[in-house]
Amino acid sequence: MKPALKIWIDGALVPASDAKVSVYDHGLLYGDGVFEGIRVYGGRIFKMKSHLERLWESAERIRLKPVYTPGEIERAMRETVSANGLKDAYIRLVITRGAGTLGLHPFRCPKPCTIVIADTIQLYPAELYERGMRVIVANRPRIPIACLDPAIKSLNYLNNILAKIEAIDADVLEAIMLNIDGEVSECTGDNIFCVAKGRILTPPESAGMLHGITRRFVIDTLGPALGIPVEERSMRLEDLYSADEVFLTGTAAEIIGVSAIGGRTIGSGGVGPVTKSLIAEFRSRVSKSAPED
Repeated sequence: MKPALKIWIDGALVPASDAKVSVYDHGLLYGDGVFEGIRVYGGRIFKMKSHLERLWESAERIRLKPVYTPGEIERAMRETVSANGLKDAYIRLVITRGAGTLGLHPFRCPKPCTIVIADTIQLYPAELYERGMRVIVANRPRIPIACLDPAIKSLNYLNNILAKIEAIDADVLEAIMLNIDGEVSECTGDNIFCVAKGRILTPPESAGMLHGITRRFVIDTLGPALGIPVEERSMRLEDLYSADEVFLTGTAAEIIGVSAIGGRTIGSGGVGPVTKSLIAEFRSRVSKSAPED
């Protein structure tokens, strides 16, 4: 039997059954808070510095002041991973606004609540990494940046969840989301790339998306390591339909190929050679010594 997990919450490790937040916490009542999903490979916290920087940027943009320093959060993550005997893991790091009144007023919450969960995760079945996954295009657009910038990794994911429901209703696990101008933005939980004419292409951050850590790793590290040019540019569905390959990236998903979008087959209908090379390069790097920068 799997031993009960220990959760780090507000400075202490407690059994999962005792890890509780107040029903007055604004993270629960209003989705007021920020979070990060972080991978651990061989005991090393993948891109830890980048994740903490993004967390602090998100918190600053909603005027949420963390109780703990980045160094203290780093120690909490390592302590939680160790306490649960994990070498390869998924960390969910959450900072909520904390308990307050039943009104929206965020500054009537005296103290944020900080949570570190370390567990395992498998977002998609293993066979989909071999043959590629089918996705759809969601009818629901991505929230415009002017309304709620998707670059803020907040606890309010209802826009993504509603698009995810569309995918589940279509018997697939992911949906591509367009912005209100009809440009490709991202998926419900993953960033998106395509391969065309020997280049790796991905929408720019101005398309309205989460600034993905794995996305940036592909752009800055994996693509150049394989000698393949990577370009950020505005894309429409026609660019995906005509691409040689399409693949998704995310902390939980890692890198996974797309075989079809709706009823349209992409490329050969499987995982393309560039995507396979990126997956192999990614796995090689994280298995040897996952970068923590």
